Amino acid sequence: MKVARFHAPGDIRVEDAPEPEAGPGELKIRVRNCSTCGTDAKIFKYGHHHIRPPRVMGHEIAGDVVGTGERVQVIAAIPCGTCQDCLRGRMTVCPNQESMGYHYDGGFAEYMVVPAKVLAVNGVNRIPDGVGYAEASVAEPLACVLNGQQLARVGPGDEVVVMGAGPIGCLHVRLARARGAARVALVDVNAERLAMAAKLVEPDAVIDADPVESVLELTGGRGADVVITAAASGAAQEQALRMAARQGRISFFGGLPKDDPIIRCDSNLVHYRELTIVGANGSSPAHNAEALALIASGAVPVADLITHRLPLDGVLDAIDLVSRGAAIKVTIEP
Repeated sequence: MKVARFHAPGDIRVEDAPEPEAGPGELKIRVRNCSTCGTDAKIFKYGHHHIRPPRVMGHEIAGDVVGTGERVQVIAAIPCGTCQDCLRGRMTVCPNQESMGYHYDGGFAEYMVVPAKVLAVNGVNRIPDGVGYAEASVAEPLACVLNGQQLARVGPGDEVVVMGAGPIGCLHVRLARARGAARVALVDVNAERLAMAAKLVEPDAVIDADPVESVLELTGGRGADVVITAAASGAAQEQALRMAARQGRISFFGGLPKDDPIIRCDSNLVHYRELTIVGANGSSPAHNAEALALIASGAVPVADLITHRLPLDGVLDAIDLVSRGAAIKVTIEP
């Protein structure tokens, strides 16, 4: 079969590999779609400390169970299910977490094996009728978005600002609407990408300059109830603090580069405005199941966000599109 393997930073190869066989407690999957994300682009450029090459990449996975034909979606982040955090329902911060495409071969392949650890935490979900494989593959990033918005308590009547108009930002706009937000503004410094995203998700406001002043003007000086930084930008995090309303919630959804993770925080803003700052780290198996249900019900449409579909040998083109911000969602069809 064909696979796309990471060998070293800047070195991903489409090559032949033996077709894998499932062992006890495992599932063999015929991959139908595995979508790409910004993390894949970062791995291509820098590598990752959890990846011991060669490794088949890809973690937004949907396909068929070999032998039964059942259509399934597979989680990316694998909690252990047995530590104190997992037992207390905090699977997203499991200290023993592993990941598909990092610790185990992922979905940039014609076939893959789902480890028994995934099945042990209910990490394989049946794809509902009427949902395509490509849409189902987007359940994984939507699950991460769902975790972030639950932690930030996005709810009815909220004024929400999403900073970053990539695929994650687009999903945040749509999920905030589904959760009852009164108004959602989308912010990005890349005017071309912002225009492309705005055409698809139609936010209530589009902001490409002076985000703090623009949000304050938009909200009559009050600020936003929720600000989500869906970008790896320290500047965006600092701006989020200044545009939040009293008792506002700020989600640091996008992580910062490891060599530059420090921002300036006006502690008095946090203190006097009673602001809440929350992180967001991936998703749990339950988030994945809920995300699939949101897609199936139409509450969060995702099909139109898939702007590019490429074969497995186009994986480098897919990563290039993602790196340049020239696409919203790019999916690989092995």
